[in-house]
Amino acid sequence: MKNTMILAATMIATLTSVPATANNSPKPLAERVRHELVMLPWVSIYDNMSFRVDGDTVTLFGSTVRPVLKSSAANVVAKLEGVNRVVNEIEVLPLSPFDDRIRMATARAIYGYGPLQRYGLGANPSIRIIVKNGNVSLQGVVSSEMDKNLAFIRANGVSGSFAVANDLRIER
Repeated sequence: MKNTMILAATMIATLTSVPATANNSPKPLAERVRHELVMLPWVSIYDNMSFRVDGDTVTLFGSTVRPVLKSSAANVVAKLEGVNRVVNEIEVLPLSPFDDRIRMATARAIYGYGPLQRYGLGANPSIRIIVKNGNVSLQGVVSSEMDKNLAFIRANGVSGSFAVANDLRIER
């Protein structure tokens, strides 16, 4: 069971929450919200979503390159039993071929580098690359300080980006 929880935490590293209050559902509300967000078909390494549960209110945070993802996330969460209100604060990133080029180059720099390739495996990679107006932010979870630093160094070497923020967390 513990290995399953660690695997699930790795797969949905960027979806963080505050514990839900008890209700009649078999699973806590936070767990059900997390499941619905992970199951959205358009989530990619260029999107980062998180949420907070306060009673029967769910607040969505993060950023996405697809406007449909913002509305889809709010719609699936609103349909959950126990949710009466959804506050959608997900930011839709501006359309920019310049940012798209930086996204792809950063993904190649990180996921194409041998020691970091394992973070790109699976349907939901744990390192997220958020680019807004030429500024890169690395989000998600890695297993060590060395991997966090390697990802930052690789992203920092991508030409065209103005700045790189290393917001990766280390798995506990």
